[in-house]
Amino acid sequence: MTLPEGTPEKLPGPAAPAERTWEAQPDQHPVSPTFDELTRQRAKEVIARYPVARSALLPLLHLVQSVEGYVSQDGIRFCAEQLELTTAEVSAVATFYTMYKRTPCGEHLVSVCTNTLCAALGGDAIYRSLTEALGGPDRPLGHEETAGEPGTPGSVTLEHAECLAACDLGPVLQVNYEYYDNQTPESAVALVEALRRGERPPPTRGAPLTDLRTVELELAGFTDDVTVAAAAVAGPSAAVESLRGTALAAERGWAAPALPDEPPALPPLPEK
Repeated sequence: MTLPEGTPEKLPGPAAPAERTWEAQPDQHPVSPTFDELTRQRAKEVIARYPVARSALLPLLHLVQSVEGYVSQDGIRFCAEQLELTTAEVSAVATFYTMYKRTPCGEHLVSVCTNTLCAALGGDAIYRSLTEALGGPDRPLGHEETAGEPGTPGSVTLEHAECLAACDLGPVLQVNYEYYDNQTPESAVALVEALRRGERPPPTRGAPLTDLRTVELELAGFTDDVTVAAAAVAGPSAAVESLRGTALAAERGWAAPALPDEPPALPPLPEK
């Protein structure tokens, strides 16, 4: 503002902030007692598999998730402690991958593929039906929200997922990463209703259905029950649709050309 005399008005500037001294505070959140001696021993076994300790971070996060049902801040600190990393380094990994959940999950994780092909074949309709079946018409269940008390029998966490690599069998969904192929809104709703009743319908392909925490322990590299492990390996892993190209080639006598005895010469590299 300019005063009538033509002299600019001078306003007082902001007062300088009082000088403050930062003092380090003791950690108010020690590692959760949830991580018992068995979990710590398993963590050591995981780390021993790798020549560089930090390479064990991914399976270690699965181990944490098998104990808590998600990756809590205590879980972040536990991994950092075991691997001698900062919590920032662990958090960067845990928040990058969608398979690590930052809020408590249900007994089962239902992942609906809503990527292009599955969406066009009905994946969006399946996801919408499940949000209403698990929530309600007035309050549909949101992405990564849980119907029921997290971790209790019959609780279900719902998420929409990017491509589940089963386009030949779309629309598909997974329960605890096991496949349920060629789904419809009706079949998907019937599936989650069975899960909520405590049933475990067999997947279309893959191992017999268990709960999410058991799967997380397996992803960490631990299968305590040898009989269950053998049954999982023996489960169906391929579908007729997936093998159609191989079957057609066999019927018509098609085969890929044999590799030459000598590999072809590489073209010369351009000069720098």
